[in-house]
Amino acid sequence: MDLPLFYFLVLGFCIFMYVCLDGFDLGIGILYPWFDKPGERDHLMLSISHVWDGNETWLVMGGALLYGIFPAAYAGLLSILYIPLMLMLFSLIFRGVAFEYRFKSDRSRPYWDFAFSAGSAVAAFCQGLVLGTIVQGIPEGSEAMSSLHWITPFTIFTGFAVMAGYAMLAACYLYMKSRGVIQDHAAKLAKVLLVMVMIAMAVVSIWTVLTQPDIKERWFSGSHFLYLAPLPILCLIAAVVSWKDLHSHRHEARPFWCGILLFLLGLAGLVVSVFPYLIPHQLTLWQAASPTTSLEFLLPGVCIFIPVICLYTLWGYRVFSGKVEDYQEGY
Repeated sequence: MDLPLFYFLVLGFCIFMYVCLDGFDLGIGILYPWFDKPGERDHLMLSISHVWDGNETWLVMGGALLYGIFPAAYAGLLSILYIPLMLMLFSLIFRGVAFEYRFKSDRSRPYWDFAFSAGSAVAAFCQGLVLGTIVQGIPEGSEAMSSLHWITPFTIFTGFAVMAGYAMLAACYLYMKSRGVIQDHAAKLAKVLLVMVMIAMAVVSIWTVLTQPDIKERWFSGSHFLYLAPLPILCLIAAVVSWKDLHSHRHEARPFWCGILLFLLGLAGLVVSVFPYLIPHQLTLWQAASPTTSLEFLLPGVCIFIPVICLYTLWGYRVFSGKVEDYQEGY
């Protein structure tokens, strides 16, 4: 198999796993201000206290793969997106510190609550800025590196869209893991956020098609749209199924999996739009790849550690499956 293409698929898998797992994790922090009754925020923290750090393994793996396998893309993206990426990392640091100190604090707990919520929101927004910058394209030359090209109306919109998507995943996760009042509140929030996410996906899609001629041609020239039509159709089906399940308790886990499917379909649409570019209109995955000797050297490590991470992630979620009970210890 073509090694650069293989690593591209592995990188896409790592990004997808991070977005899904750390997505609902960050979404818990985004939803934090809407849960302020006694014990509710403790419940939210308990629901992810056993998985939040493991979820971020995929961010480290994705960054390491981009650095080792596609160094030209890593250098190009980091030089342009340095500010939002550093803001994201600092936000994740504050968020992680808040986890450790909140359970041990008393008078300072409101400050750690704010650090957790604000860190989650800023990290999600910065990831949306990065996504929007990649989709809208990056101009060549030093002008792009010295400008704030990552701040445009489109990237700001995608930043808020990612926040809404993560919050929707978190609400569906709480609906699956909680009982009583918290579960009902999570269902109401999930329905509102589901509508927001579907509107955001439609707006981003239309905006991209109207402003990116290459993407428009890829989706609509010839019979392409007939082949690609299942992507938006499946999005609508997943949204309808999730909406119905949020009105009953027969399938409490299905809205969460439908949310995961929405993110998977969104990622598939992104790949269809920009493939084979890692930096649109500048670097393809083959141009950005390391020498063949480096790709071969890294292959055993990737083939060993990716399955290991998948196994311990699956085992961790299996061990802590079921409802979250408020009498459990956080740490």
